[in-house]
Amino acid sequence: MALYNSRFNPRLARRKTVGGIFYGVFLAAVMVGIIGLAVLLAQTLIEGLPWLDFGFLTSYMSRHPELAGVKAAVMGTLITIAFTAIFTVPIGVGAAIYLEEYAPKNRLTQIIEVNISNLAGVPSVVYGLLGLGVFVQLMSLGKVVLAGALTLTLLVLPIVILASREAIRAVPNEYRLGAFALGADQWQVIKGTVLPSALPGILTGVGEAAPLLVISGLVYVTFVPGPLDRFTVLPLQIFTWVGRPQEEFRSLAAAGIIVLLIILLSMNAVAVLLRNKYQTRSED
Repeated sequence: MALYNSRFNPRLARRKTVGGIFYGVFLAAVMVGIIGLAVLLAQTLIEGLPWLDFGFLTSYMSRHPELAGVKAAVMGTLITIAFTAIFTVPIGVGAAIYLEEYAPKNRLTQIIEVNISNLAGVPSVVYGLLGLGVFVQLMSLGKVVLAGALTLTLLVLPIVILASREAIRAVPNEYRLGAFALGADQWQVIKGTVLPSALPGILTGVGEAAPLLVISGLVYVTFVPGPLDRFTVLPLQIFTWVGRPQEEFRSLAAAGIIVLLIILLSMNAVAVLLRNKYQTRSED
């Protein structure tokens, strides 16, 4: 008992004081972010809502603030996202399936895995320069929607592969053994057992627009772009409006931010609904 008392001094009051100080510091750190976000959202809504109407959504870019709209930027954003998904999902999920289910565990596989992990941490602007060199100049696609979508594919592909691998790896091995015991081959096990169980984890959305600052650079667009047309996207349009000297364009930028938030929240809501739907089905 004497040895216990000599080596252990609880100093309970001091520990509670230190704990309370750290609790206050961490709570203040969280509140700074939350209050800052709330102030930014309130300021954006106050400035942007008076400009947000049907004409703003259906008008093209104009030099006159009262006539300017986001139709070309919204359509360019949606078309670019659609092409990015078309390229990213099959390649990313396919690569994850190969690495988790088919690839042998050797030095080459380890090198591939390490490089994918490293590519996920590369700054996004570097992908913009890579897309500018490969798709725009080497392949002579020009600064079009297709080049922007391929550049964004390079950006999000490592993250999609990593997320898909984690989801596939989380599927219990008993599911695979049970399917093999019923006579299924490798692909039937993956298609019928692994993918349905891993799909909620695969549905992970990633958004990034920085590379398009290098690829696009076109902000005065007065048409809905096709795959091989020049284009603009909402973040680039907002960035341009903020840099203009007229005060009205800054209010237009706030209205554009509201539209961009609505698009992002809608996409996240769809992803959450799909994830919950397939998660419930796999649990059944």
